[in-house]
Amino acid sequence: MQEPESVEIAFFGGSFTAIRREYMLSLLEAAYEDVTRFRLKGIRVSTRPDAINGEILSLLKKHGVTAIELGAQSLSNEVLVANRRGHTAKQVEEAAVMIQEFGFELGLQMMTGLYQDTPEKALETAQKIIQLKPDTVRIYPTLLFKDTYLYELWQKNEYTPQGLEEAVKLCAKLIPTFEQAEIKVIRVGLHAEGEMQKKCVAGPFHPAFKELCLSQIFYERLIADLQENLVKTGEIQYTIKVNPKYLSVAAGQKKSNEIDLKKEGFTVQFVQDSAVAVGEYLLETQHSE
Repeated sequence: MQEPESVEIAFFGGSFTAIRREYMLSLLEAAYEDVTRFRLKGIRVSTRPDAINGEILSLLKKHGVTAIELGAQSLSNEVLVANRRGHTAKQVEEAAVMIQEFGFELGLQMMTGLYQDTPEKALETAQKIIQLKPDTVRIYPTLLFKDTYLYELWQKNEYTPQGLEEAVKLCAKLIPTFEQAEIKVIRVGLHAEGEMQKKCVAGPFHPAFKELCLSQIFYERLIADLQENLVKTGEIQYTIKVNPKYLSVAAGQKKSNEIDLKKEGFTVQFVQDSAVAVGEYLLETQHSE
Protein backbone atom coordinates (compact mmCIF):
# COMPACT_ATOMS: atom_id res chain seq x y z
CA MET A 1 0.00 0.00 0.00
CA GLN A 2 1.34 3.42 -0.97
CA GLU A 3 2.06 6.06 1.63
CA PRO A 4 -0.21 9.13 1.25
CA GLU A 5 2.85 11.34 0.72
CA SER A 6 3.59 9.51 -2.55
CA VAL A 7 0.02 9.63 -3.93
CA GLU A 8 -1.08 12.21 -6.51
CA ILE A 9 -4.48 13.16 -7.85
CA ALA A 10 -4.15 13.34 -11.65
CA PHE A 11 -6.17 15.00 -14.40
CA PHE A 12 -5.23 13.27 -17.67
CA GLY A 13 -6.79 12.39 -21.00
CA GLY A 14 -7.09 15.94 -22.32
CA SER A 15 -5.72 19.46 -22.14
CA PHE A 16 -6.61 20.37 -18.57
CA THR A 17 -5.73 24.07 -18.76
CA ALA A 18 -7.66 24.50 -22.02
CA ILE A 19 -11.03 23.50 -20.59
CA ARG A 20 -13.58 26.08 -19.39
CA ARG A 21 -11.95 28.07 -16.59
CA GLU A 22 -14.80 27.73 -14.08
CA TYR A 23 -14.90 23.97 -14.57
CA MET A 24 -11.12 23.67 -14.22
CA LEU A 25 -11.18 25.61 -10.95
CA SER A 26 -14.06 23.54 -9.56
CA LEU A 27 -12.06 20.35 -10.22
CA LEU A 28 -8.93 21.81 -8.65
CA GLU A 29 -10.77 23.02 -5.55
CA ALA A 30 -12.32 19.59 -4.97
CA ALA A 31 -8.99 17.83 -5.53
CA TYR A 32 -7.06 20.25 -3.33
CA GLU A 33 -9.43 19.55 -0.44
CA ASP A 34 -8.48 15.88 -0.58
CA VAL A 35 -4.78 16.68 -0.99
CA THR A 36 -4.93 18.74 2.19
CA ARG A 37 -7.19 16.37 4.12
CA PHE A 38 -5.21 13.20 3.36
CA ARG A 39 -1.78 14.87 3.11
CA LEU A 40 -1.21 13.67 -0.43
CA LYS A 41 1.80 14.59 -2.56
CA GLY A 42 -0.17 16.93 -4.79
CA ILE A 43 -2.01 17.24 -8.09
CA ARG A 44 -0.63 16.29 -11.54
CA VAL A 45 -2.17 17.62 -14.75
CA SER A 46 -1.48 17.18 -18.46
CA THR A 47 -2.06 19.87 -21.03
CA ARG A 48 -0.99 21.44 -24.32
CA PRO A 49 2.13 23.62 -24.58
CA ASP A 50 0.06 26.48 -26.03
CA ALA A 51 -2.34 26.37 -23.07
CA ILE A 52 0.28 27.57 -20.59
CA ASN A 53 0.92 31.12 -19.42
CA GLY A 54 1.79 32.96 -16.22
CA GLU A 55 -1.82 33.46 -15.12
CA ILE A 56 -2.65 29.79 -15.55
CA LEU A 57 0.49 28.66 -13.71
CA SER A 58 -0.31 30.98 -10.80
CA LEU A 59 -3.80 29.47 -10.54
CA LEU A 60 -2.42 25.93 -10.65
CA LYS A 61 0.14 26.77 -7.97
CA LYS A 62 -2.53 28.29 -5.74
CA HIS A 63 -4.68 25.15 -6.00
CA GLY A 64 -2.09 22.54 -5.10
CA VAL A 65 -0.80 21.44 -8.49
CA THR A 66 2.75 20.12 -8.17
CA ALA A 67 3.44 18.52 -11.57
CA ILE A 68 2.57 19.52 -15.13
CA GLU A 69 3.04 17.30 -18.17
CA LEU A 70 3.10 18.75 -21.65
CA GLY A 71 1.94 16.83 -24.70
CA ALA A 72 4.92 17.85 -26.81
CA GLN A 73 4.60 14.78 -29.11
CA SER A 74 7.48 15.97 -31.32
CA LEU A 75 10.02 18.76 -31.37
CA SER A 76 10.18 18.74 -35.16
CA ASN A 77 8.11 21.60 -36.56
CA GLU A 78 7.71 19.63 -39.79
CA VAL A 79 6.07 16.75 -37.91
CA LEU A 80 3.94 19.07 -35.75
CA VAL A 81 2.55 20.87 -38.83
CA ALA A 82 1.97 17.61 -40.73
CA ASN A 83 -0.08 16.24 -37.82
CA ARG A 84 -2.04 19.49 -37.25
CA ARG A 85 -0.88 19.78 -33.66
CA GLY A 86 -1.55 23.52 -33.58
CA HIS A 87 1.61 24.46 -31.68
CA THR A 88 5.29 24.81 -32.46
CA ALA A 89 8.44 23.31 -31.00
CA LYS A 90 9.33 26.76 -29.67
CA GLN A 91 6.05 26.88 -27.72
CA VAL A 92 6.96 23.55 -26.11
CA GLU A 93 10.33 24.92 -25.08
CA GLU A 94 8.90 28.19 -23.76
CA ALA A 95 6.16 26.44 -21.78
CA ALA A 96 8.66 23.96 -20.33
CA VAL A 97 10.96 26.74 -19.12
CA MET A 98 8.05 28.68 -17.60
CA ILE A 99 6.76 25.60 -15.76
CA GLN A 100 10.19 25.01 -14.24
CA GLU A 101 10.57 28.67 -13.27
CA PHE A 102 7.28 28.44 -11.34
CA GLY A 103 8.69 25.47 -9.42
CA PHE A 104 6.52 22.70 -10.85
CA GLU A 105 7.76 19.21 -11.65
CA LEU A 106 7.96 19.03 -15.44
CA GLY A 107 6.93 16.05 -17.53
CA LEU A 108 7.16 15.83 -21.31
CA GLN A 109 5.26 13.40 -23.49
CA MET A 110 6.45 12.35 -26.95
CA MET A 111 4.96 10.15 -29.65
CA THR A 112 6.62 7.91 -32.21
CA GLY A 113 5.32 6.96 -35.63
CA LEU A 114 3.44 10.17 -36.38
CA TYR A 115 2.73 11.21 -39.97
CA GLN A 116 6.02 12.23 -41.67
CA ASP A 117 8.00 11.27 -38.57
CA THR A 118 11.03 8.97 -38.79
CA PRO A 119 13.14 7.12 -36.21
CA GLU A 120 15.88 9.70 -36.80
CA LYS A 121 13.50 12.60 -36.09
CA ALA A 122 12.22 10.81 -32.97
CA LEU A 123 15.77 10.43 -31.66
CA GLU A 124 16.37 14.13 -32.40
CA THR A 125 13.21 14.96 -30.43
CA ALA A 126 14.55 12.90 -27.53
CA GLN A 127 17.80 14.87 -27.54
CA LYS A 128 15.89 18.18 -27.57
CA ILE A 129 13.72 16.96 -24.70
CA ILE A 130 16.84 16.08 -22.72
CA GLN A 131 18.11 19.63 -23.21
CA LEU A 132 14.93 20.89 -21.51
CA LYS A 133 15.78 18.76 -18.44
CA PRO A 134 12.30 17.46 -17.55
CA ASP A 135 11.80 15.34 -14.44
CA THR A 136 9.81 12.69 -16.30
CA VAL A 137 9.02 11.49 -19.82
CA ARG A 138 6.27 9.38 -21.35
CA ILE A 139 6.64 7.69 -24.75
CA TYR A 140 3.52 6.87 -26.75
CA PRO A 141 3.69 5.04 -30.09
CA THR A 142 0.98 6.40 -32.39
CA LEU A 143 -2.17 4.29 -32.55
CA LEU A 144 -4.86 4.72 -35.17
CA PHE A 145 -8.54 5.35 -34.33
CA LYS A 146 -11.52 5.99 -36.56
CA ASP A 147 -12.72 9.52 -37.30
CA THR A 148 -9.27 11.08 -36.96
CA TYR A 149 -7.07 12.94 -39.44
CA LEU A 150 -4.47 10.16 -39.46
CA TYR A 151 -7.23 7.62 -40.10
CA GLU A 152 -8.25 9.60 -43.19
CA LEU A 153 -4.65 9.62 -44.41
CA TRP A 154 -4.40 5.88 -43.77
CA GLN A 155 -7.59 5.25 -45.74
CA LYS A 156 -6.02 7.14 -48.66
CA ASN A 157 -2.76 5.15 -48.33
CA GLU A 158 -0.89 8.35 -47.48
CA TYR A 159 0.13 7.24 -43.98
CA THR A 160 1.43 3.92 -42.67
CA PRO A 161 1.42 3.38 -38.88
CA GLN A 162 4.42 1.79 -37.24
CA GLY A 163 4.47 -1.98 -36.93
CA LEU A 164 4.90 -3.48 -33.48
CA GLU A 165 8.49 -4.65 -34.05
CA GLU A 166 9.51 -1.28 -35.51
CA ALA A 167 7.99 0.63 -32.58
CA VAL A 168 9.58 -1.68 -30.00
CA LYS A 169 13.05 -1.31 -31.53
CA LEU A 170 12.77 2.48 -31.63
CA CYS A 171 11.50 2.77 -28.06
CA ALA A 172 14.26 0.38 -26.96
CA LYS A 173 16.66 3.12 -28.10
CA LEU A 174 14.68 5.99 -26.60
CA ILE A 175 14.33 4.52 -23.09
CA PRO A 176 18.09 4.19 -22.40
CA THR A 177 18.69 7.58 -24.02
CA PHE A 178 16.49 9.24 -21.40
CA GLU A 179 17.68 7.08 -18.52
CA GLN A 180 21.33 7.83 -19.27
CA ALA A 181 20.41 11.51 -19.00
CA GLU A 182 18.85 10.72 -15.58
CA ILE A 183 15.32 11.42 -16.78
CA LYS A 184 12.73 8.99 -15.46
CA VAL A 185 10.58 7.25 -18.10
CA ILE A 186 7.26 6.75 -16.31
CA ARG A 187 5.25 5.16 -19.14
CA VAL A 188 5.85 3.57 -22.52
CA GLY A 189 2.73 2.78 -24.54
CA LEU A 190 -0.90 3.53 -23.76
CA HIS A 191 -2.59 1.96 -20.77
CA ALA A 192 -3.95 -1.46 -21.71
CA GLU A 193 -7.69 -0.87 -21.49
CA GLY A 194 -10.10 -3.29 -23.14
CA GLU A 195 -12.07 -0.53 -24.87
CA MET A 196 -8.86 1.04 -26.17
CA GLN A 197 -7.82 -2.21 -27.77
CA LYS A 198 -11.25 -2.66 -29.40
CA LYS A 199 -11.26 0.84 -30.89
CA CYS A 200 -7.67 0.74 -32.18
CA VAL A 201 -7.76 -0.10 -35.90
CA ALA A 202 -4.01 -0.04 -36.58
CA GLY A 203 -0.67 0.73 -34.98
CA PRO A 204 1.63 -0.97 -32.47
CA PHE A 205 -0.79 -1.65 -29.63
CA HIS A 206 0.26 -4.34 -27.15
CA PRO A 207 -0.97 -4.74 -23.55
CA ALA A 208 2.62 -5.27 -22.37
CA PHE A 209 4.35 -2.86 -24.73
CA LYS A 210 6.90 -1.58 -22.21
CA GLU A 211 7.92 -5.13 -21.30
CA LEU A 212 8.55 -5.84 -24.99
CA CYS A 213 10.83 -2.79 -25.09
CA LEU A 214 12.69 -3.85 -21.95
CA SER A 215 13.13 -7.33 -23.43
CA GLN A 216 14.60 -5.80 -26.59
CA ILE A 217 16.99 -3.66 -24.52
CA PHE A 218 18.05 -6.74 -22.55
CA TYR A 219 18.53 -8.74 -25.76
CA GLU A 220 20.77 -6.08 -27.29
CA ARG A 221 22.92 -5.89 -24.14
CA LEU A 222 23.21 -9.66 -23.89
CA ILE A 223 24.02 -10.40 -27.51
CA ALA A 224 26.70 -7.70 -27.51
CA ASP A 225 28.21 -9.38 -24.43
CA LEU A 226 28.00 -12.83 -26.02
CA GLN A 227 29.61 -11.65 -29.24
CA GLU A 228 32.42 -9.96 -27.31
CA ASN A 229 33.12 -13.12 -25.31
CA LEU A 230 32.55 -15.55 -28.16
CA VAL A 231 34.67 -18.71 -27.99
CA LYS A 232 35.41 -19.83 -31.54
CA THR A 233 35.86 -23.58 -30.96
CA GLY A 234 33.70 -26.34 -29.53
CA GLU A 235 30.11 -26.45 -28.35
CA ILE A 236 29.10 -23.78 -25.82
CA GLN A 237 26.13 -23.70 -23.48
CA TYR A 238 25.48 -20.28 -21.96
CA THR A 239 23.73 -19.95 -18.62
CA ILE A 240 22.17 -16.56 -17.99
CA LYS A 241 21.33 -15.96 -14.34
CA VAL A 242 18.65 -13.32 -13.71
CA ASN A 243 16.49 -12.21 -10.84
CA PRO A 244 13.14 -14.11 -10.76
CA LYS A 245 11.31 -10.77 -11.06
CA TYR A 246 13.09 -10.12 -14.35
CA LEU A 247 12.86 -13.56 -15.92
CA SER A 248 9.97 -12.77 -18.26
CA VAL A 249 11.76 -9.66 -19.52
CA ALA A 250 15.08 -11.49 -19.98
CA ALA A 251 13.65 -14.51 -21.79
CA GLY A 252 11.19 -12.41 -23.80
CA GLN A 253 7.55 -13.10 -24.45
CA LYS A 254 7.10 -16.74 -25.50
CA LYS A 255 10.89 -17.10 -25.04
CA SER A 256 11.49 -14.79 -28.01
CA ASN A 257 14.95 -13.72 -26.80
CA GLU A 258 16.00 -17.32 -26.32
CA ILE A 259 14.77 -18.18 -29.82
CA ASP A 260 16.44 -15.16 -31.45
CA LEU A 261 19.74 -15.89 -29.69
CA LYS A 262 19.57 -19.46 -30.99
CA LYS A 263 19.21 -18.09 -34.53
CA GLU A 264 22.40 -16.10 -33.95
CA GLY A 265 24.22 -19.27 -32.89
CA PHE A 266 23.99 -18.90 -29.10
CA THR A 267 22.42 -21.67 -27.04
CA VAL A 268 21.31 -20.10 -23.77
CA GLN A 269 19.46 -21.20 -20.66
CA PHE A 270 17.88 -18.64 -18.36
CA VAL A 271 18.17 -19.49 -14.65
CA GLN A 272 16.54 -17.69 -11.74
CA ASP A 273 18.89 -16.34 -9.08
CA SER A 274 17.60 -14.00 -6.36
CA ALA A 275 21.14 -12.79 -5.68
CA VAL A 276 21.25 -11.04 -9.07
CA ALA A 277 19.94 -7.47 -9.09
CA VAL A 278 16.76 -6.82 -11.07
CA GLY A 279 17.73 -5.78 -14.59
CA GLU A 280 21.22 -7.30 -14.40
CA TYR A 281 22.53 -10.77 -15.31
CA LEU A 282 25.41 -13.14 -14.74
CA LEU A 283 26.82 -14.92 -17.77
CA GLU A 284 28.37 -18.37 -17.32
CA THR A 285 29.64 -20.74 -20.01
CA GLN A 286 30.10 -24.48 -20.29
CA HIS A 287 32.49 -25.45 -23.05
CA SER A 288 33.11 -28.90 -24.45
CA GLU A 289 35.81 -29.58 -27.08
